[in-house]
Amino acid sequence: MIRARLDDATRRRIRAARLLQRGKRPAEVAATVGVVRQTIYRWKVVLDEEGFEALRNLGGPGPKARLGRADLATLRRILLDSPTLHGFGTELWTLRRVGAVIERRFGAAYGTTQVWRILGALGFSVQKPEKRAIERDEDAVKRWKSQTWPALKKKPSRKGA
Repeated sequence: MIRARLDDATRRRIRAARLLQRGKRPAEVAATVGVVRQTIYRWKVVLDEEGFEALRNLGGPGPKARLGRADLATLRRILLDSPTLHGFGTELWTLRRVGAVIERRFGAAYGTTQVWRILGALGFSVQKPEKRAIERDEDAVKRWKSQTWPALKKKPSRKGA
């Protein structure tokens, strides 16, 4: 008999099913196999209604990825470019802009949460731009801090001392 190698999730479901069949309580099974109790109840319904094999085959590999390795490498190169080179008005990549580039270039539409995950997988992290006015005059700011601000600051009263 040839035995297929089982992934961790399948092994966990099988172990949970065996414990349930031995009469263990769902909360106890959940703690033993390391999942939340609600998951055990869901698995128990499948086990009771469809049997052990249905529980074993539950889940599956998931949907096929819409972006392959080559697509992700291309996306990484695009994101290292300036956003203005790709038709955006400022030098700032946002989740929506990245999603728009993915849809335009690869024909795959993603929500912002999935775009966030893709960026994380590519090694990108959140970078918040400094919020400084372009027309800021550093000399005027220094004068205000050294001359105007001290004059405006409240002085402690002598009554409270």
